[in-house]
Amino acid sequence: MFIFDKIFEMTKNFVEELRWRGLLHNIMPGTEEQLQKEQTTAYIGFDPTADSLHIGSLVQIILLMHFQKAGHKPIALVGGATGMIGDPSGKSNERNLLNEETLNRNVEGVKKTLERFIDFSSDIDNAAEMVNNYDWMKELSFLDFARDIGKHITVNYMMAKDSVKNRINAESKEGMSFTEFTYQLVQGYDFFHLYTNKNCKLQIGGSDQWGNITTGTELIRRKAQGKAYAITTPLVTKADGTKFGKTEGGNIWLDTKRTSPYKFYQYWLNASDTDAENYIKIFTFLDKEPVEELIFEHKEAPHLRVLQKRIGEEITIMTHGKEAYENALKASNILFGRSTSSDLKTLDEQTFLDIFEGVPQGEITKEDLEKGIDIVEALNEKSGFLKSNGEARRALKENSISVNKEKVKDDFVIKTDDLIADKFILLQRGKRNYFLLKVK
Repeated sequence: MFIFDKIFEMTKNFVEELRWRGLLHNIMPGTEEQLQKEQTTAYIGFDPTADSLHIGSLVQIILLMHFQKAGHKPIALVGGATGMIGDPSGKSNERNLLNEETLNRNVEGVKKTLERFIDFSSDIDNAAEMVNNYDWMKELSFLDFARDIGKHITVNYMMAKDSVKNRINAESKEGMSFTEFTYQLVQGYDFFHLYTNKNCKLQIGGSDQWGNITTGTELIRRKAQGKAYAITTPLVTKADGTKFGKTEGGNIWLDTKRTSPYKFYQYWLNASDTDAENYIKIFTFLDKEPVEELIFEHKEAPHLRVLQKRIGEEITIMTHGKEAYENALKASNILFGRSTSSDLKTLDEQTFLDIFEGVPQGEITKEDLEKGIDIVEALNEKSGFLKSNGEARRALKENSISVNKEKVKDDFVIKTDDLIADKFILLQRGKRNYFLLKVK
């Protein structure tokens, strides 16, 4: 599933594209001229701290896609070696180090995630490549690294970086280990290696990576007498000050095993109006004119949430495919629109549980269900959903009881045919009062 055709032309100015989308934080002098002069290779690093990537990494993935669309060659670097150390940039505490087995599993998971967005198999001249820095770091001894690399970068230079200064200032309680102190030199060597072996002249990263990236350009200048370049993007923030990509339930991941397409879609749908105006530029590939039209349309009628719906559609399709988006849309309508028992039965277990997260639950046995459970009994004795049989009968008489979104009468009997995802029965009183019966 790729968003672009297999043929690319240098029709777009990559830097200008970043500017209007609000994706340009810092750029080394001469970078834009280099990109306009010739097809250029650039890389972005991805940290394998987990076996998937969350939406905080989506900006960097999209940057590689924009870069390839502009006719240049992208490299995605998975940090099998640097992941063993941990990047101190933007961190106040020392990271926990991962064991090799976990790290290898994470590297494979990150690779699979990236392959869903970027075409690494094409035979075009600017086809993307994926590399693992462990492949060139594993044979390099400490003494060789200190002699051949370390001598080109002074401690004074390294100490001047914000990622170091912020950890060793008088207010810092944790300090910084030698392991993390060397991180910028290891990342700098990655850039040097790719420069000498892949003709990679540009590194792109988040704004907190500027110090690490420029260590690489400096190493290339001193050791190879070469010229390399740097671009950083702003870190995505939210208008309310909370961290982008997180909810009360944790991170929003790009892997369906960690975050269902329904929850993924809901995250974008729940964006504030201010955030949505930024997200439509950052996370979609819509051109400037349609983006401006959508923003104008949204301001005219914000209650329709035109921006949020379009963002959710674009990003969910890009990440999980059109079918997953349509299912997420259908799932959203189950809570907030008209839906039927048939709609519910199309849901998988995880999506169903995501939709009805926090709804009270009770258990029933499979044997009882096979015999059939009287609706009054289901509402009271079997669930405790309603306080008494009398209350259950009154609610049924008022026509306010539904089973799996279908209105029922007092003679209704719940059977195995009513199960959703082979496990659940959804009871409902009125519009918003739900209860789940789960087969144990």
